[in-house]
Amino acid sequence: MSIALLTALALVVPAQDSSLSVIPQPVRLTRTLGQFVLSAGTVIATDAASRDVGYALADYVAPATGYRLSVRSSGGAISIRTDTSLARLGEEGYRLTVTPAAITIRAYQPAGAFYAVQTLRQLLPPEIFRQARVDGVRWRIPSVSIEDSPRFAWRGAHLDVSRHFMPTAFVKKYIDLLALHKLNRFHWHLTDDQGWRLQILKYPRLTEVGAWRAQTIVGRPDRADSTKWTFDGRAHGGFYTQDDVREIVAYARARFVTVVPEIEMPGHSQAAIAAYPELGNTGSPIAVWTRWGVSPNILKPEDATIQFYQDVLTEVLALFPSRWIHIGGDEADKEQWIALFGMTPEAAAAKQSWFIHQMDTFLTSKGRVLIGWDEILEGGLAPNAVVMSWRGTDGGIAAAQAGHDVVMTPGSHTYFDHYQTLDTVSEPLAIGGYLPIDSVYAYEPVPAALTPAEGSHVLGAQGQMWTEYIPDSRQAEYMVFPRLCALAEVVWTRADRKNFADFSARLTTHLKRLAILDVNYRRP
Repeated sequence: MSIALLTALALVVPAQDSSLSVIPQPVRLTRTLGQFVLSAGTVIATDAASRDVGYALADYVAPATGYRLSVRSSGGAISIRTDTSLARLGEEGYRLTVTPAAITIRAYQPAGAFYAVQTLRQLLPPEIFRQARVDGVRWRIPSVSIEDSPRFAWRGAHLDVSRHFMPTAFVKKYIDLLALHKLNRFHWHLTDDQGWRLQILKYPRLTEVGAWRAQTIVGRPDRADSTKWTFDGRAHGGFYTQDDVREIVAYARARFVTVVPEIEMPGHSQAAIAAYPELGNTGSPIAVWTRWGVSPNILKPEDATIQFYQDVLTEVLALFPSRWIHIGGDEADKEQWIALFGMTPEAAAAKQSWFIHQMDTFLTSKGRVLIGWDEILEGGLAPNAVVMSWRGTDGGIAAAQAGHDVVMTPGSHTYFDHYQTLDTVSEPLAIGGYLPIDSVYAYEPVPAALTPAEGSHVLGAQGQMWTEYIPDSRQAEYMVFPRLCALAEVVWTRADRKNFADFSARLTTHLKRLAILDVNYRRP
């Protein structure tokens, strides 16, 4: 082929080729001529730091291709190595180059190499996600030059397993899906009024009693008339043993996902009080809650309760290496404090602040960071706390302006328990609200009210999956996907690279991948 013809062909290759269906969209992607063809003889070469990433790539492609690619220290057509010269891309950035002769992945840290592999998976035909050999497919990867790094450090997804227990296999599947979308935080909501899901060896009744409720309300309750409520009459529950947790944490770590556990306090604690009535304000036995909403039963604000929960957190810290430990802090109904202890509303707010401060001091002494919902701002924010702003953005703005780090989680754009369409009749029952995928995609995590210095405190954002009306993992998938695909692009891709029409075109191919992965996504 003549040089003139090659030059003419190069002129028609776009600098940013959006026909390649990669989600989230890379920072810079240039399509070049040709393609790399994966074969049984392809060898993956890595350095020591990237060895596990090389094995992960081999594991990803083996089922569908039938190829067991060798992973060596040199001599491979696929080269994966760390490179200190790419420090400017950060710990999660990478450079991926595909030519007809070779695939080269370079990253400052192994996490970046892992994300390059996720991109590479999406450049292959969708059938690469099959778990059995697919005949008749040529495993071609288009020639590209990609340089990529995330916009935000905190790119997360939340899962409430307290209202409805989700099996370990699904939790691991959820983590796999986070990793595919380059999300790096799994916020695991483990305790609430309706169930305590984490084994604590020092306090076995937390799971013996607190992990099980007698029944579950059917449908959406009539808030004005509880006589109209109906229940299914079936016990519901389950919990994760400490070995289960270790397995899940290790599984996530291998995929560069940090598991952030949430242990609710001082509100949303009826399951714990049912197990240990002395934690409550009345001392009377109560049952694990069978209603939705905000329970009036709240933890007793005294030193013995603090000690109990610090004992719990001691075991939590041994299980979860996460820098961040979530203590909830939201929707704490203080009427019992006001009525039983003669507190004013202001004193009750101060008492909750005292409670949170005790936990902040404890976690800080252990080298960890407390994170809580934006109600922890009330009565004065603990010195080292990180705020999750869920009641809009005001809490996040206030925290950032005060010099605290923030994760943006507003219900308006990140609550996937809301309906995806205004036609609620044909949709599964949801808690309410309306959040279509284009609204998720349009979200901007850094509020305009913040200065650039204040905006630097916005760590990122995450999607929330509350499960009051989500009875099982299949419905959870339906509510989360494909909206989480949109949010993944919000937190990874620069704002000036986002385009919803382009995203929608790429999503068409991406949904084929989700279907192969047996994700029960909602079809647009």
